Amino acid sequence: MSYHFPPPKPAYCPYCGLPLEEKLVPEEGRERLVCPRGHIFYLNPKVIVSVIAEREGKVLLLRRAIEPRRGYWTIPGGYMEIDESVEECALRETQEETGLAVELLGLVGIFSRPAPDGPGIVVIVFRGRAGTGKPRPGTEVLETRFFAPHEIPWGELAYDTTRLALESYLAQRG
Repeated sequence: MSYHFPPPKPAYCPYCGLPLEEKLVPEEGRERLVCPRGHIFYLNPKVIVSVIAEREGKVLLLRRAIEPRRGYWTIPGGYMEIDESVEECALRETQEETGLAVELLGLVGIFSRPAPDGPGIVVIVFRGRAGTGKPRPGTEVLETRFFAPHEIPWGELAYDTTRLALESYLAQRG
């Protein structure tokens, strides 16, 4: 999957407000955004935390109600907030998007997509046991559904990282 936009670059230093310039930082051997006072602004990837929630041998997928990739399937997840752990983010995002509580069972893996292919991201994916009750789609979700492994809509997955996470999960399950 390819994204056709560069990651956003700030124009001004968040520390002193002076304009940033792309300059070679010799100690690091690469260009960075640097202000005239020497502050370096690092463009770091965003952290996303997701959960592959399972129930009775099936995995919970949700159909996105927002762009990008509206209408495509993914696993519950989203951007980590500055004041939470990855585990707290996993639980919060699953609750917000599906209305279900989950019990985290371990790490499936860590997946990444560097920036020229879109915004740089690091995706941390947990395995989880979905709580009882019927899922209730949140505001960013069109529908939720549990899929047996052979029913997963591989051609309708929203992201390459979703596909990689599900493949890893299924390989770990055997």
